[in-house]
Amino acid sequence: MNTIKVSVKDRLATITFSRGKSNALNGELITELDDMLKNISADDNIGGVILTGTAPFFSAGLDLVELYEYDEVQAKAFWKLFLNFTANLVAFKKPLIAAISGHSPAGGCVIALACDYRIMAEGQFIIGLNEVPVGIIVPSSIFQLYSFWLGKAEATRSLLTGKLYNPEEALKVGLIDELVKNESLLTAAERKIKKYMELESNTWSQSKLNIREELIRAVSADQTETLDKMLAQWWSPTTRQILKTIIASLQRK
Repeated sequence: MNTIKVSVKDRLATITFSRGKSNALNGELITELDDMLKNISADDNIGGVILTGTAPFFSAGLDLVELYEYDEVQAKAFWKLFLNFTANLVAFKKPLIAAISGHSPAGGCVIALACDYRIMAEGQFIIGLNEVPVGIIVPSSIFQLYSFWLGKAEATRSLLTGKLYNPEEALKVGLIDELVKNESLLTAAERKIKKYMELESNTWSQSKLNIREELIRAVSADQTETLDKMLAQWWSPTTRQILKTIIASLQRK
């Protein structure tokens, strides 16, 4: 695997994103993570998963530099991959905790939202969904995922402005569940997930899936029409110009 590292100890798998400094999401990282979680889901020797990155990033979201260069076929394939991956993540039956090691905007935030519990490191970091200012239409499934934790009013307000929260703000609105010092991040995540893993696994898993039934239905629904609208906007001159500006800014850093 080129983009993730996996360690297993005491039936607990820790998956660390390992793609450059910012762990930007491309097709390879998403595919490797999706495949690994499918394997873990079927492995009775693993009872839970922690997802983490390396400070100062958890994941910077989608790799806009790479995506910008895609042709129409590649772009459509990628967005289908990302939406399918999100659906799989939401329906993952075992305990899944995000140990958020730094910045986690956009796609990085989506991964964290699909988890059962989010612990974030203290620091000058950002987390949230900023797709609208980037020129990307937010699908209903992602709104449902955001509002599952934040409530519809807060999710609506923040999505339509593309608000990014600092860790303290994220804790206050329920976007994250716990805030700890960076050196305590994995310890706190392990402590929490072991509480889940101590419970009878089938009872826990079926209860999770029942609680998420409506959400799973939303993210698993046919999104062809939504995807067509997203792609039409993706190729519009206004969005291309926004992306071009963002990429130029990223490449100056």
